Amino acid sequence: MTYQETLHYLFTRLPMFSRIGTDAYKKDLTNTIRLCGALGDPQKKFKTIHIAGTNGKGSTSHMLAAILQTAGYKTGLYTSPHLKDFRERIKINGQVCSEEFVIDFTERIKPLINEIEPSFFEITVAMAFDHFAKQGVDVAVIEVGLGGRLDSTNIITPELSVITNIGWDHMNLLGDTLEKIATEKAGIIKKGIPAVIGEVIPETRPVFDSYATSAPLIYAQERRWMAGWDYEHHLLKVEVVDKANNEHHHYQLDLPGIYQTKNLLTVLEAAHQLHLQGWRTDTATIQKALQHVKKLTGLHGRWELIQNNPAVILDVGHNVDGVKQLSRQLELTDYDHLHIITGMVKDKDVDAVLALLPQDATYYFTQAQIPRALDAVTLQQKAAGHLLIGNTYPNVNEALQHALAHAHKNDLVLVCGSVFLVGEVKR
Repeated sequence: MTYQETLHYLFTRLPMFSRIGTDAYKKDLTNTIRLCGALGDPQKKFKTIHIAGTNGKGSTSHMLAAILQTAGYKTGLYTSPHLKDFRERIKINGQVCSEEFVIDFTERIKPLINEIEPSFFEITVAMAFDHFAKQGVDVAVIEVGLGGRLDSTNIITPELSVITNIGWDHMNLLGDTLEKIATEKAGIIKKGIPAVIGEVIPETRPVFDSYATSAPLIYAQERRWMAGWDYEHHLLKVEVVDKANNEHHHYQLDLPGIYQTKNLLTVLEAAHQLHLQGWRTDTATIQKALQHVKKLTGLHGRWELIQNNPAVILDVGHNVDGVKQLSRQLELTDYDHLHIITGMVKDKDVDAVLALLPQDATYYFTQAQIPRALDAVTLQQKAAGHLLIGNTYPNVNEALQHALAHAHKNDLVLVCGSVFLVGEVKR
């Protein structure tokens, strides 16, 4: 098969959550264990860091990978979903895996696919582990796909577990309370392995505390606090104070979203815990890495400016907590008028997200080209109930063309609401 034929096989032969939703979700680790066992258990041949959370786990994963790369380690990075190219999910030192590897792996694993009928995500996890082992990485940063306890990535025994935060998302699969969601995320905590908890709230603290007898728990927000922040030349400048010794450190991030300040505190504590274990993640290395996260790892879609006059920004914020952070960012941003291009998927709490969006913007309702997408007309009707007014468009790029035709040079055009929508924007 060619690479394109291989992708077609993977996308159509295997149940894919990003396309069809919950029907693709496998609630146990059996298939992943079978797949990796057939490959010689590659996940046992390199060190890992495991990252879960409702929001911020992608940014946190990329920042930690950038730090480890800058420290001189050959660093694997597994994330999902991809925006443009399937191979974005599997990187080493910022470079995607080769097309030839994807073809070869798929051919090798086909007999087992026919036998056990795994999901698309189960296959991609096994593919990533196999690639990292074959390429001899020193360490791999592994982002959880969904939840934690039953996620396919949860067959690793990491050096460190990280949980960024707990919020409302995937309630149909993870539970209808924050405590239940936290329990699923906390399922990545392993006996004796340090776990860094990013943000914690009264509802979730008891859930994490219940693991304290089996694993060292470190609450990032109790170790450091943000003394101030500013923007300069598209860099987010942050001053952070270490509570233990009152030392002040300054960081510049090439990820300009103000919500990255929360992720930064989590990343700093994770890097500190790794440093205590002997990893070369000192302050100078961290400072250098954070200025070049996008260049080092290829991260996109986080308050990403792709055009000026008018400004066009892409952001993958798509759930309640993510859109709350977007709303705060908009309050801190200068523009004359706001144009929002949005599309969502059916299994999100659409009304809760719409209720958070500003009513004084011009809206362009559209949909990603996947079966899970909520159709633009239904989204428009729901939005009208929240006094959000705009026309519908068959795809994001047509919506963007209309927004640019109506926007003045000092306006802001924001594309948000779905990772898949952002991924379809033509650059």
